[in-house]
Formats: sequence, structure tokens, C-alpha cells
Amino acid sequence: MISIDRFEEILGALAEELPEAFYEELNGGILVDPGRPLHPADEHGDLYIMGEYRVEPAMGKYIVMFYGSFRRVFGNLDEARLTEEMRKVLRHEFRHHVEGRAGVRDLEVWDEEQISAYRARQEN
Repeated sequence: MISIDRFEEILGALAEELPEAFYEELNGGILVDPGRPLHPADEHGDLYIMGEYRVEPAMGKYIVMFYGSFRRVFGNLDEARLTEEMRKVLRHEFRHHVEGRAGVRDLEVWDEEQISAYRARQEN
């Protein structure tokens, strides 16, 4: 697995791929957290949060990418494949930001459907 410093470098390059307009009102930017938080719906220690779009009164709007989660889930991938996974998560979180600004909840609904499907798989 790459170092957290390399993770941040790659993330910076991925962030530069996105249009400037996506950053409007994202006053907190993109942060890297070394943690590996589990989703509240986790039942077996395997449902990691990879990234998160946050809106907080004190911090504003920002995206967090969890290096520890990537390390745990994708630690066996080479750098090129890891970069693709990072790109997917970063764009997912940016979509939350853009949809939130537009008053759309499509991705939130999709996320909820994914969690429901996870729970259903756990019951079987």
C-alpha cells in the first residue's frame, strides 16, 4: 500500500481533474483522515466508510477521504488500480456536494438502497 503522503499526492491530482465550478461553496476543501471508520450499519467489521461529504456549521462544506479505509479495503491493489478506486470515491463525494447545492437527493437515495441491500445480504 502506498504511504499517506503518496495518497495525498494522488488525491491532489484527482482533484485537479474536476471542473472549478464543482468547488463552489466547498469552503473546507478535501481532507485526508488516517482513520478507517466503519459505517453505522456494519455488522461484521467489513463495511468501511471510504469518503464522506460533510456539512457542518463550524467547518462548512468539505470532503473527507479515509486513508485507513483505503488501506484496509484496497491495500492489495497496485497504484494504478488504487487511483481508480480513489477517483470513484472522490467523484461520489463531489456528486453529494453538487446535488446538495442543487437540492437533489438522488445519490443519497442510491446510498440508502446500497445499505438496504447490504443489510439484506447479512440476513441471509
